[in-house]
Amino acid sequence: MYINAIAHYLPSKILDNNHFNKTCGITSEWIEQRTGILERRICEEGENTNTMAIMATDLLTKKIGLPEYDLIIGATYTPYDTVFTVAHAVQRHLNLPAIPTISLSTACSSLLNAFEVAEGYFAIGKAKRALIVGSEHNSAYFDDTDRVCGPLWGDGAVAFSVSKEKLLDQDMSVIYLKTAGAATEGKASVAVSLRPWEGGTLVMPNGRDVFIHACNFMYDESIKLLQASNLTIEDIDFFVPHQANLRISKYVGEQLKLPEEKLVLNTDKYGNTGCCGFGIGLSEILPQIRKGHKILVVVFGGGYSYGSMLIQA
Repeated sequence: MYINAIAHYLPSKILDNNHFNKTCGITSEWIEQRTGILERRICEEGENTNTMAIMATDLLTKKIGLPEYDLIIGATYTPYDTVFTVAHAVQRHLNLPAIPTISLSTACSSLLNAFEVAEGYFAIGKAKRALIVGSEHNSAYFDDTDRVCGPLWGDGAVAFSVSKEKLLDQDMSVIYLKTAGAATEGKASVAVSLRPWEGGTLVMPNGRDVFIHACNFMYDESIKLLQASNLTIEDIDFFVPHQANLRISKYVGEQLKLPEEKLVLNTDKYGNTGCCGFGIGLSEILPQIRKGHKILVVVFGGGYSYGSMLIQA
């Protein structure tokens, strides 16, 4: 499986930490110390999960034109509409009828799971060219008076063109991909939740449990990927973790003995953009990626869901 192109979209509205000093009485320094977040992007009126996905798709189309996609996969846990889903909104916008159109919701691994679904369609011969779009409208569901997790969330979207065969010299190869659920671990069922029938608000009553499991799983999955690929951490040129908390990302990097310059971080600028975080990070470092570079992606989030991916340029 090959990644042909990536593009991301971020709302223009910036919400800095001072906002939360007004809504729940915590300082910018308090937020930065615990999460590393300085500001986040927030949807304007009229923007939502579907519109951001379309914007990211349009930016991708500007890069590569409109390929003959035969599969569209959307990824989000913050849907605008659970019936006419984010994938269907993109399909309608592109006017691509009669192709498989799927939306996934597996918490923070949703986007990585979308890659695995595309891999499956490619393997059984039901598709050759996929559009994968992740979009999270966290601000539609967050409570900015919540001192525990109100300041965490940001909005954004990312789009990937993916193919079964290599199409262009600059295509990047996905050479390892694995996802799984960890719902049997810790406080998975109550650690983070968004329950429409109970107010539809993002809450995180067990942040410490999330923190500990994220650190452990992201480190373990990185080691398993390296071992399965016969690589060492020295072979990795960029490490792109789930962008939820700067402390988690840096801890995992330190445990792996990864040089800090190889660690890709955007949590400080965008907050927790859910399943889109690693995709936005990949999109941002594209100008730095050279032929032969290896990129390690690892995610873990509320749910609990996790996975890892190795990309070679």
